[in-house]
Amino acid sequence: MKNIQLIDFFNNLAHKPYCSDELLYGLKIRPKTTAIKMQYIQGNQPCMLHYFFFDLDRSEAVMAWHDENLPTPYWTAQNPKNGHAHICYKLEIPLCTSEFGSQKAINYASKVQAGLANKLGADVGYSHLITKNPFHQDWRIEFWSERAYTLDYLADFVDLPKKLTKKQEQLGLGRNCTLFNNVRKWAYKAIREHRGSTYDIWHAEVLKRCHEANNAFLELLPYSEIKATAKSISCWVWRNHDKAYAKFVERQAIKGRQGDSSYGGKARSAQYNNIRDEALKLHIAGLNNTEIADKLSVSRRSIIRWLNNRTIKC
Repeated sequence: MKNIQLIDFFNNLAHKPYCSDELLYGLKIRPKTTAIKMQYIQGNQPCMLHYFFFDLDRSEAVMAWHDENLPTPYWTAQNPKNGHAHICYKLEIPLCTSEFGSQKAINYASKVQAGLANKLGADVGYSHLITKNPFHQDWRIEFWSERAYTLDYLADFVDLPKKLTKKQEQLGLGRNCTLFNNVRKWAYKAIREHRGSTYDIWHAEVLKRCHEANNAFLELLPYSEIKATAKSISCWVWRNHDKAYAKFVERQAIKGRQGDSSYGGKARSAQYNNIRDEALKLHIAGLNNTEIADKLSVSRRSIIRWLNNRTIKC
């Protein structure tokens, strides 16, 4: 194992990655010393993204990056029988997808991933979990570069989607973003029912919700990432809910001191002091209620109510 890309790939593998010699019969979990002998392997660790993988199901796919003027990949693995290939890019800074990771960074990376896939013409149904194993003799492996790239650098070569498509939300990093966003929005309201409860009960409820959301994906996220997302959401919402609730109570108290903010209330009435004074002056000047209403662009009923409740200022 002299090649630097292979050494790097082996070192970054999970201790027991998913692997298979025949995808139709499902995946196995094996120690990585065994897994590297199989055709397909889980390229990234759970909760840590070192590589972008893209699946191109067409002949001569291995040169798609060159045809689209994209950066040189880390390596490519091609099926010599039909030309179909996987293209691998290494990230300079691995992306953490656990509860310690940045959701903003994950969202950005998902758009970069989608932009590269669109430019390459890669399979939009590819889950990005399993890749052609660069150790396996059945694939034609080419090592193009030892360089790793930042997300910003890769983003300069593609058009980033403003929003992921439904398909992109179901696959790849889009699943992490979709899961997080859907469950956190639910959690902001659901936490109200757990005031006075315990954190363990709340966390179990969030974890259950994450599992339910995960089951809607075409390719399920691994349990480690479900657990990480649930912990991230449950901790943040639990820790910040009391602060948010206290601010809500404070805002309500301020509104109460200022008066009713509904239609006809004191707070809203205060906004019309000037126009009410003008209505009173026009009334003294001899205009009738209809004429005053037309002149001030308010309803006749409002004019009648204002005049009945106001006295002339001396």
